[in-house]
Amino acid sequence: MDEQASCANKYDFTVNTIDIFTLETSASISQSADCLSPSVALMSRGYIGNAPHQPSFTVAIWTLELFRLLRLRKPSLSVEAFAKVICDTYAVPYRRSYRTTLSSTFDTYLTVLRVVEKRVNTALQRDTPNWRVQHACPPCSYILANEPPLEFGRMYVFDGGNSAKQMLTPGERQAGDLRVFEDSDYLLARTFVDGFANEVHPRSDPDITRPTEADVIAETDDDLPVSVSSQAIAAECSKNWKAAASDEKKRMWNIFDETGIFVCACRHGFILWYADMVRSGELAKYPLSIIAKALEVLGEHSLGTYDIGCGFSSTIESSSLGPLFKQMDCRMCVDVFHGFAHNYKCQTRHHPRGIKGAGLEDFGMAERIFSASNALAPIIRYASAYNRHVSLDMFFKQWDAEKYMNLATMIFNNYRQALHIITHETVMLAEAMASLGIVEGDFALWQEEEVRYFSTLGQEPEYDVHAMVYVELLQSLRDLECRSSTASSLFISSVPTDYQFQPSQDSYAAELAHTRKLETQRRYAAEKLDTVQREVLAMEVKMGIHRRWEPSSPEYQAAMKYMTTREYHRALDSLQRLVVQRLFELQRLNVAQTAYKMRTQISKSLQTRCQAIQNAVKKYNEAAAKLEPPRPTLEWSKVSHYQFLDEFTLLCNTRQDICDKPWAKPAIRETMRQHQRIQRAHEEVLRCNVEIQRLHSAILDEQRHFKKVIGELEAAAGSPLLVAVREAAKIRTLVNRQLLVRIAQVYSLPGFTGNPSPGIREGAVAEEDPVNDDLEPHDELNEPHSDNEADALEEDDLRTDIGTVVEYISDLARTST
Repeated sequence: MDEQASCANKYDFTVNTIDIFTLETSASISQSADCLSPSVALMSRGYIGNAPHQPSFTVAIWTLELFRLLRLRKPSLSVEAFAKVICDTYAVPYRRSYRTTLSSTFDTYLTVLRVVEKRVNTALQRDTPNWRVQHACPPCSYILANEPPLEFGRMYVFDGGNSAKQMLTPGERQAGDLRVFEDSDYLLARTFVDGFANEVHPRSDPDITRPTEADVIAETDDDLPVSVSSQAIAAECSKNWKAAASDEKKRMWNIFDETGIFVCACRHGFILWYADMVRSGELAKYPLSIIAKALEVLGEHSLGTYDIGCGFSSTIESSSLGPLFKQMDCRMCVDVFHGFAHNYKCQTRHHPRGIKGAGLEDFGMAERIFSASNALAPIIRYASAYNRHVSLDMFFKQWDAEKYMNLATMIFNNYRQALHIITHETVMLAEAMASLGIVEGDFALWQEEEVRYFSTLGQEPEYDVHAMVYVELLQSLRDLECRSSTASSLFISSVPTDYQFQPSQDSYAAELAHTRKLETQRRYAAEKLDTVQREVLAMEVKMGIHRRWEPSSPEYQAAMKYMTTREYHRALDSLQRLVVQRLFELQRLNVAQTAYKMRTQISKSLQTRCQAIQNAVKKYNEAAAKLEPPRPTLEWSKVSHYQFLDEFTLLCNTRQDICDKPWAKPAIRETMRQHQRIQRAHEEVLRCNVEIQRLHSAILDEQRHFKKVIGELEAAAGSPLLVAVREAAKIRTLVNRQLLVRIAQVYSLPGFTGNPSPGIREGAVAEEDPVNDDLEPHDELNEPHSDNEADALEEDDLRTDIGTVVEYISDLARTST
């Protein structure tokens, strides 16, 4: 017995320890003779060493767990900061060795947790490819049998952010940490993303005219490959976004390796994928790689959102993904906040408020993700590539966990908002329709008319162009007929009066040069006349003209009048296009109703940012002065204060006068927007009905699955995964219990129209196995304070939105100064 004790003591050792809870400085570790490594003995005592075989320092696991939890809640907490906290707790000066030890042991601890997580997922049958994307968000993916169909099966948003940069290793130095992080299913591989690097080519269509530099507010070019059909909608607003610039212009300083991340998330906030932006700006290959994954995993009828979704739709169409994207009936749009910064022509097609099936979703989740992930920037800027990806993976997992916890609250708030709009605005809409004499069918008719108007706004009518060309050909024809007749007369008159078939040699040589010249002139005039005659005949056939226009014809005189005023009309059409869009944008933002002083401040910002309108006013004034009699000129100070189209009487002189259109009147436009909000609110109610039942069903099915897996592990005696699976199921059950409380509150909402009972997943068989009592909500969870928590969440989101708006307005103010 003494020999065994002495043999065991031979392997025991004492090591320096860091334990923020006990403040012990050393620990005696017992190690058996058959122990493979000191690390195993340390782990059995609750420590992790800074080296695998001969550790000089160890850190208690609970200390590392505390740091992990703090990092999850406060991503900006660095290893050095926590090491200083430990030193303060031990009442010793800061030691760099503490930071080094904490860093190495924390990496080991996270590696162990990831291995355990993988094994737990395997036991729970959650290790198949794309399992997380297909199942993490039950309201999006847990499709039930016989549920109402939705316009869009999945709705997601993606965008790029540049805060998650990583510094490039300077000079010829080699990185000290060469590890590659491959344990994340969030990150898209660089090789996959680079596969779309050559999908986008510069636009070279000669029929597409670019705006002049003076007409561009932001000096960026839209070199995305945009088709002619969609260019009229997307090109003008896309050119003002950095993401829409050509890839050649999306360069980044050479001091960064990764210059940011490109993130994709579902409408409930769950991260789907992200990609590293490598030594570049927001290249087209990043969103294209997201679209490729979405088509592969998310399925048909999806709605994607991008801040330049209007122009990016054409990029997808021009890429190899275009046919499949169209076949799967997918589409793109812009988010609500950035959508209001697009021109009104784009808003009529791509703004979510005008898209059937989009509901009340604002699609601002990407901005919220970047706002939260900004806290990571200080700790990953100089980190190795491995540690940067580890930190991002931790952040995204915690983000998804919080979003899952708030799923029912989000649906509750959306449902309540939609019911509020339907309840209060439906009555107001009925009164407005009665007072304005509007019927339900007018809204769809006016919407189509508005879209058609903006799709051709500022374009020269095709008939006017053809008439102008036809008149120009007639003028050329008359001129050539006169010249041909003169040339023929001169040639004929050159024939001598004493003409003989065989003239003398001297006479022939003397007249040869002059005769040849006249003959060449006659032949040239005849050929030109013949060419123009053919063109005139072709135009007459094309335009259906049965009788050639004469100078006295009304059509001829109208075309001549148009030609003399064409420059004026083109300047006026350009001004109309810019002013009408600006007026509609201001009305939609509810800025047009502001007081005089506020409008004055806004006009000062517009004077700086709307250089295109100022240039259009200048061109109009120059063209108006050339007319007989001259037309009245405009002043920018007055144009910038126009609130409605009725004030802009000048637009009545344009080819497309809309002053008398019902949909252009302010009262009717507000009624149209109100009708649109109510439509979106009804769509939101339908989607919330489907999503809340999906969530309810997924929770109950998941609990049955936990019970089944745990039972199988218990039957396999001695399984080391039993404790880990039980712990994971326990944590998830606590969250699900809280979700069920909020689900019950959704069912009890006045106006709830969904099915308040769980359903059966599509393709599954109904299970009669009852769910155990673990999901029964406790009494404290039923207390009224849950509404206060929802209000607090709303206030947090409101502060975030207000902060975004304040920052945007501040940028305007800085620009105007």
